Amino acid sequence: MPVVTHIRPTLGRLAALLAVALFVVLAGTAARGQALTNVTFGTNWVAEAEHGGFYQAVADGTYKRYGLDVTIRQGGPNINNRILLPTGRIDFFMSANSLQTFDAVANGIPTVAVAAMFQKDPQVLIAHPDVTRFEQLKTRTLFISKEAMAGYYQWLKADYGFTDAQVKPYTFNAQPFIVDKNSAMQGYVTSEPFAIEQVAKFKPTVFLLADKGFSAYSTLIETRRDLVEKRPDLVQRFVDASAIGWYHYIYGDSVPGNALIKKHNPEMTDALLAYSIARMKEFGIVDSGDSVTLGIGAMTDARIKSFFDKMVRAGVVRQDIDIKRAYTLQFVNKRVGVELRPK
Repeated sequence: MPVVTHIRPTLGRLAALLAVALFVVLAGTAARGQALTNVTFGTNWVAEAEHGGFYQAVADGTYKRYGLDVTIRQGGPNINNRILLPTGRIDFFMSANSLQTFDAVANGIPTVAVAAMFQKDPQVLIAHPDVTRFEQLKTRTLFISKEAMAGYYQWLKADYGFTDAQVKPYTFNAQPFIVDKNSAMQGYVTSEPFAIEQVAKFKPTVFLLADKGFSAYSTLIETRRDLVEKRPDLVQRFVDASAIGWYHYIYGDSVPGNALIKKHNPEMTDALLAYSIARMKEFGIVDSGDSVTLGIGAMTDARIKSFFDKMVRAGVVRQDIDIKRAYTLQFVNKRVGVELRPK
């Protein structure tokens, strides 16, 4: 297991690191003595830094040290890996945010979230540099997608007074925003601002919706309920190894993960990968809040209930959904890998 070179361990942390190293050696020995378990993991988009921890765990051997032979099946504009999970064609799926887990319950789909790799949803609203306050966006034309209109935009209307009248369709093209100085657009904090800077040669103002109260978990690991019940050890190993992969990716040497990302998605650039990792760290996308003490992947009942109540109030989800069926805390909050984060 790679060691993060810029960590300065205290005696207590040194003991913890030695314990982890011993576990890895023993796990590696066990893995060599028995066949690895084949696992297929489906993402929800083409390979990018936002999936980096999973690619890192494949590339640096973390999954293998946990006895897993993981194949990543990347998603894309014409690929819906999520429908493959209930049918057993894949074992785990990378869900966008908590709304999808609620939707699964509402539609009787037997899947469950077992970990949240992102403590903050990376969704942002991006404005021109003259906008300095979030409230100013209520006076701007907003380029918002159909999917976002059905999700977080309903929350923006309920909690901040945004209106449908100010919205124009977002077609995943930044050009209309760039030419209209009285507009703003949706995006991810890890990607669209970078593209705008490169093309328009100005640094846009960025508002992370998570910091304004949109408290969804993001990049969740989903699996089937029967896998949780019948093979909990497999689920635990995948969750733990994925968390370690994310620690290595954002705090350690991300080169192996990035190389595999570029192999899966040749259009990805080193500059964008570096930018995305820096923004994930700057905004605490992966590691902040509860994950600081509980470990990457952390979830809590209180946080999920609070977000659910917000979405009910905004009319996004039904109040009669049994959200306890949407997730389980069985595999998280065990402090796996916390000794790898810098102090």
